[in-house]
Amino acid sequence: MPEICRFYGLIIIMNYKDHAPPHFHVWYGDYKALVTIEEGIVKGEMPKRALKMIFDWLEIHKEELMEDWNLAQRGEKLNKIEPLK
Repeated sequence: MPEICRFYGLIIIMNYKDHAPPHFHVWYGDYKALVTIEEGIVKGEMPKRALKMIFDWLEIHKEELMEDWNLAQRGEKLNKIEPLK
């Protein structure tokens, strides 16, 4: 699973040729979650503070995430995305 971003202990990952809808995975310590790009639906568990940071980052980088999703569906190299500052 290629890592596309890392910030404040959150690791953002996107799988190649993964199932719809477009989404990314987040690891944070022992927590793991899947977050859809368009709707921001979360599956899994994540602390509330971490979720706020994830949603803030998602809102800023939605277009880049969709670009990476499309690259991943074609099996192409993913672009790194700037962390939340």
